Amino acid sequence: MHDLGVNAIYFCPIFQSTANHRYHTHDYFQVDPILGGNAAFKTLLEAAHARGIRVIIDGVFNHASRGLYQFNHTLENGKASPYLDWFTFRGFPVRAYDEPINYEAWWGLAPLPKFNHRNPQVREFIFRVAEHWIREGIDGWRLDVPGEIDDDEFWREFRRRVKAINPDAYIVGELWQRADRWLAGDQFDAAMNYQFTRACLSFFVEHNDASRNLLQEYSYGDVKPMEAGEFARALDEMLHWYPEEIVYAQLNLLDSHDTARFLSIARGDITALKLALLTMFTYPGAPMIYYGDEIAMEGRKDPDCRRAMVWNPGRVNREMLETTKRLTALRNKYAALRRGTLTTLHANGKTYAFARHYADETIIVTLNAGRESMMLDLRVDPLVPNGARLIDEWTREEIIVQEGFARGIPMPARDGKVWAVQK
Repeated sequence: MHDLGVNAIYFCPIFQSTANHRYHTHDYFQVDPILGGNAAFKTLLEAAHARGIRVIIDGVFNHASRGLYQFNHTLENGKASPYLDWFTFRGFPVRAYDEPINYEAWWGLAPLPKFNHRNPQVREFIFRVAEHWIREGIDGWRLDVPGEIDDDEFWREFRRRVKAINPDAYIVGELWQRADRWLAGDQFDAAMNYQFTRACLSFFVEHNDASRNLLQEYSYGDVKPMEAGEFARALDEMLHWYPEEIVYAQLNLLDSHDTARFLSIARGDITALKLALLTMFTYPGAPMIYYGDEIAMEGRKDPDCRRAMVWNPGRVNREMLETTKRLTALRNKYAALRRGTLTTLHANGKTYAFARHYADETIIVTLNAGRESMMLDLRVDPLVPNGARLIDEWTREEIIVQEGFARGIPMPARDGKVWAVQK
């Protein structure tokens, strides 16, 4: 991870469970023994922190599992259990292994009984779990399906408890649509930005009957092809949805354990993935690499998108890996890419250019999602003065700004470039 250039790791659930994906939590205070238990996690935390890498873990607080002590107690003791009000039962004895079940469960799935969050004991239990792991050294929480806990005050208190221990802890919610309600500054720091994902699928993936079928299969049926102008407007709109500090903390992603991999939706088109990654690493917010994207792993929808990581060097796409390392190094190099404003400079057909500006740094990104190479005369004033030089970050090619234009910018087909401005 350190070699890849990342500075944070987000883990899917790690707590004790009988499910490989661990969304069926048995014990929120124990790391699964199969993963090495609490001792191994402590070693990992220390090693990550020593390298400047923060660790975010998955908080599954909407539902637990039939193996959770409190649920199992009701299963064994019925109405005599003191934990009846931790869940919502519709009769006794509890039918946890026979259909139909008689309790509230996530999507009606028997292994995933839902907590009763109106119960003060349940709320306090979850808050104690959140506090415990922050004290143990984690750097934040990714919250699973938080919108299904329909209680703003619950999440406000969650935030207060977490931030009281570590004010810098990152709280990010799995919210698939626009999330104003949760991103007003009093609940979450950010959301998983699937709107960014959709925009990249719309612009960089070439659409035909095959791609439309894949998008429908992968639950992206609302994704339609975009020209550069629509793409630019979509990216710009996202920057104005929420308070600025939240926009710059948004978790931008191209795929996840819940979606087909971007490369598979693009039918193996590496150029689509590279263009999308370049955009993600130069756009405001926190870019997230789903494990394996950096070596061009493919995977259709869940569970195929959760394949085991490829460690065999002979099966790694080295070009993709070097491209990803180059992008992480780029973002780490320029404050403008982490904190700067974004200004659209050009958006026409399949070509898009924008600038990131912060203090005395200006970075210009040019993207060509089309199949034809071209030369672009790019108007850059008043952001870039006459006489300034645009220097290609990787080839060191230079273009001098004259009369407000950077003329003759090469736009290779299905490729992008990054230009640093020297005044």
